[in-house]
Amino acid sequence: MNVLVIGRGGREHALAWKLKQDGHNVFVAPGNDFMEGMTCVSINETDVEALVHFAEEKEMEWTIVGPESSLMAGVVDTFRNKGLNIFGPTKAAALLEGSKAFAKEIMMEAGIPTAAYEAFTDATSALAYIEKLGAPLVVKADGLAAGKGVTVAFTVEEAEAAVRDIFTTDKFGQQSQVVIEEFLEGEEFSLMAFVSGEHVIPMVTSQDHKRAYDGDAGPNTGGMGAYSPMPHLVEDVYQEAVKTVLEPLAQTMVKRGTPFEGFLYAGLILTSDGPKVIEFNARFGDPETEAIVPNLKSPLLDVIEAVVRQESYPIEWSDGYTMSVVIAAEGYPDRPITGQVLSGFESLPKDVLVFHAGTTKKSDQVVGSGGRLLVVTATRPTLLEAKTVVYEAISLLDLPETFHRTDIGSRAFTQII
Repeated sequence: MNVLVIGRGGREHALAWKLKQDGHNVFVAPGNDFMEGMTCVSINETDVEALVHFAEEKEMEWTIVGPESSLMAGVVDTFRNKGLNIFGPTKAAALLEGSKAFAKEIMMEAGIPTAAYEAFTDATSALAYIEKLGAPLVVKADGLAAGKGVTVAFTVEEAEAAVRDIFTTDKFGQQSQVVIEEFLEGEEFSLMAFVSGEHVIPMVTSQDHKRAYDGDAGPNTGGMGAYSPMPHLVEDVYQEAVKTVLEPLAQTMVKRGTPFEGFLYAGLILTSDGPKVIEFNARFGDPETEAIVPNLKSPLLDVIEAVVRQESYPIEWSDGYTMSVVIAAEGYPDRPITGQVLSGFESLPKDVLVFHAGTTKKSDQVVGSGGRLLVVTATRPTLLEAKTVVYEAISLLDLPETFHRTDIGSRAFTQII
């Protein structure tokens, strides 16, 4: 088929790679310089009219949306109004990610387990609430913040600083509301699913690493690495998350008249009371995509078409484990350095995948142009083997003015859920 993927980062590179592996003719808008074997189109992710025109002109049989910015721009609504096949939620349904306060309202309505919270539209009220509640607690910018608008505050001072950042700076974009939640103790994990209406086909588990540095130190980021599946997450917990989180969410969105169709991401934490929701995203996670997609043996579009038709589909996953490690520019997430030349890729084993995100090609060189630059990925029969191969591959690369975590996957080796 002719398939269009909207986006430019590592997540979209992985999706496009999988579709190419499945034998499709893949176009990416706008894509990046290192999406080999795909046709990149110079159309911005939020230029909805241009995307529609291209899909019509080139007879795209399916379009798959990567980034949240495209969803909140209403790309799905416009494509569907034109009778074009597109996989992703409408703007109304994508508010699950576009507004954390809205997501909390949905969870309360659906009876989905999550942290207690309050939402505030002014700093004075939020600061008074923090003073009353004390620490630890979690402060979240309400709107889209590229995965970086969350502060886990262990002191009142940290929480107050986060509120002031949200309301008085553009650190997380323009924000008009803040959500303050109770702090939950437990092991975090990601569970995603293909969803259409009330029909849910869950994926394998994965675990992201949000903090910038080893040992979960430093600021929250868009994600510094992931692995899939989680060998230490028991089947009962997985099934409980499907039954108490994914399915009630899908059913409630239908009842509200805003049915969800697309990749649904649930960021979860396993507490002493069972799994609870930290956040929902209205698209495939990043870097979870890079860790999950290589394990997907079934053709991606076959699964999408089955869920859209409300049919069951026995997804076939590989028996192995995939680990993905993000290479980030020094200064990320606040002020990433750009312009560094990255090299050594020709020395990597052929089965080590490198998905590009914040890079460009200049004079046949790989040059940093963003915060998260690369995602180095390997699949092996065991998680330990995958970890060994990934870090050996990274050691073969010349990566000036960058950093990466060296402990991706460590929780799987040290903890049992």
